[in-house]
Amino acid sequence: MTDLHPFIAGLPKAELHVHHVGSASPRIVAELAARHADSKVPTDPEALADYFTFTDFAHFIDVYLSVVDLIRTPEDVRLLTYEVARDMARQNIRYAELTITPFSSTRRGIDERAFMDAIEDARKAAETELGTVLRWCFDIPGEAGLDAAAETARLATEDGVRPEGLVSFGLGGPEIGVPRPQFKPYFDRAIAAGLHSVPHSGESTGPQSIWDALTELRAERIGHGTSATQDPALLAHLAEHRIALEVCPTSNLATRVVPSLDEHPVKEMVAAGVLVTINSDDPPMFGSDLNNEYAVAARLLDLDEQGLAGLAKNAVDASFLDPAGKTKLTAEIDDYTAKWLAR
Repeated sequence: MTDLHPFIAGLPKAELHVHHVGSASPRIVAELAARHADSKVPTDPEALADYFTFTDFAHFIDVYLSVVDLIRTPEDVRLLTYEVARDMARQNIRYAELTITPFSSTRRGIDERAFMDAIEDARKAAETELGTVLRWCFDIPGEAGLDAAAETARLATEDGVRPEGLVSFGLGGPEIGVPRPQFKPYFDRAIAAGLHSVPHSGESTGPQSIWDALTELRAERIGHGTSATQDPALLAHLAEHRIALEVCPTSNLATRVVPSLDEHPVKEMVAAGVLVTINSDDPPMFGSDLNNEYAVAARLLDLDEQGLAGLAKNAVDASFLDPAGKTKLTAEIDDYTAKWLAR
């Protein structure tokens, strides 16, 4: 069997479902933990492997929030954002829509304009110095309730606060006990301001939460959508309307959403004609990265180089990159693949 890892490493890629804090490498998490000695997060990068071993989705959320608590100053924000982009550039990720939860930082006392300046400064530096284009998705932390939703919507839409790189509006956190319809007014406000709707749904709940995201939140893509295969009508709807699923295989295994990778429903999604994109979610926390997720997808879907290039182009197609940017990145993928196969 062909070793596809070298091909994947050089393949130009886009990533659509990856979290800001969840992308902090062990080195960066340890550095931030050392800055803030009152945290329970280990300061030894090697100890973080044990710390990032999750018993279930609820435990993952608890650990995730403990890392969020390490982001306390604009300098922390800028460091984290730029270093995430550096890790992406090493994987040949040319474009990424990074999910950011500004409420988690502003409620901890970081000035909102200083927060926006920090992420924007890092974004511009990453594009100039690393060649990785970043855009933002501001998401509601569902566990924090409607006050958090209102504040996130304000930060995403208010003139003088909303950052230049913002393209979409999302909803993350736990799904059980956090029904999607209650967030409709906040998504309506974001959509009216020109943002795209990309809520998490159907990760740890059933297909009804995906229907709710589509009908109530006007979702243009679905974060995870793991349970979509339980409803053939839903799969048909997603395929017909080209509503992409942001699939994160290793994440689903780590949070016990699926019992094993071999039982991941991605094959059924593809067989139904759904537009599937492959993503890493919170890569260091799950001991993975986007390159590894492509290797996992290649095994689960029995893909060769052309198939992997097709997955990469799916992400470009489903992205909110401008048309010229999509054309350019798609051409890069095709050119790289053709040269690789001609070797």
